[in-house]
Amino acid sequence: MKKVLNFGALILGATLVFSGCNATTNHNYILATGGTSGTYYPFGGAIANIWNTKMENMNVTAQATGASAENLRLINKGDAEYAIVQNDVMDYAYNGTDLFAGEKLENLATIGTLYPEVIQIAVSKDSGITSVADFKGKRISVGDAGSGVEFNAKQIMEGYGLTFDDIKKNNLSFKESAEAIQNGTLDGCFITAGVPNAALQELAFTAGLSLIPVSGPEAEAVMAKYGYYTQTTIPGGTYKGTDEDCPALSIKATLAVNASLDEATVYDMTKTLFENLNELGNAHAKGKEVSAAAAVTGVSVPFHPGAVKYFKEQGLMN
Repeated sequence: MKKVLNFGALILGATLVFSGCNATTNHNYILATGGTSGTYYPFGGAIANIWNTKMENMNVTAQATGASAENLRLINKGDAEYAIVQNDVMDYAYNGTDLFAGEKLENLATIGTLYPEVIQIAVSKDSGITSVADFKGKRISVGDAGSGVEFNAKQIMEGYGLTFDDIKKNNLSFKESAEAIQNGTLDGCFITAGVPNAALQELAFTAGLSLIPVSGPEAEAVMAKYGYYTQTTIPGGTYKGTDEDCPALSIKATLAVNASLDEATVYDMTKTLFENLNELGNAHAKGKEVSAAAAVTGVSVPFHPGAVKYFKEQGLMN
């Protein structure tokens, strides 16, 4: 009986060793996105679906969150491996400035930027404002207090030699800003969002609006000082009554990653995503704005080595 038991144990042990040698490793990752009613959540779901369907043993879950600031903290703590964030907020977190003053998050790396989120500056039709330089003494909303929009407004106004002390500053949401312009209690507002923005669309249909351009030496000065800005254009006709193209600055939605994730994994996931952009574009309209060439622009937080390897293979990095 003893010999039978030993033989059985031997067979069981061999089976376990054999199974272990042939076991596949499942990769379970969290992609932190944003609120379920925003763009980041469905867009992140489309990215996760590409990884899950194009890569073996991959299980990426797109998780609803409070967006950029929360996402960066999740990555830094290791509670998420990937996240969609605004590149300016990522810069603040990595360097411990502005929104993250006194809180430096260094366990962050960049995979690439995705699509532009445009700083749209809208004013009432009868405001007489044609430039940011005209904001002095005007009633201007700069987004919610402490928001990324508020810092965008501060930095762009700086390029025109203005500070918040020069304006009658309001801290209103996008919807509140549009309503205030419509009822005449506000002259203008800053809105950082994808184009078109629903609040501005409604304002354009009801009371009308004018878009204020940001270009020339002022825009160049802002981009030189803050490396996360890029120049973009709001196409004419985006909003009712705005027939001409309007130059603007944008920050970019960015795919961030935990810096400690291994190079091979990040390389494979970067390659898979950028080799399936047609599928991303079919799944979400913003996917049509993503390209490998643009993904290396507007980046101020170091790239992950895995992303660097991919972009070098594509001739997009030296």
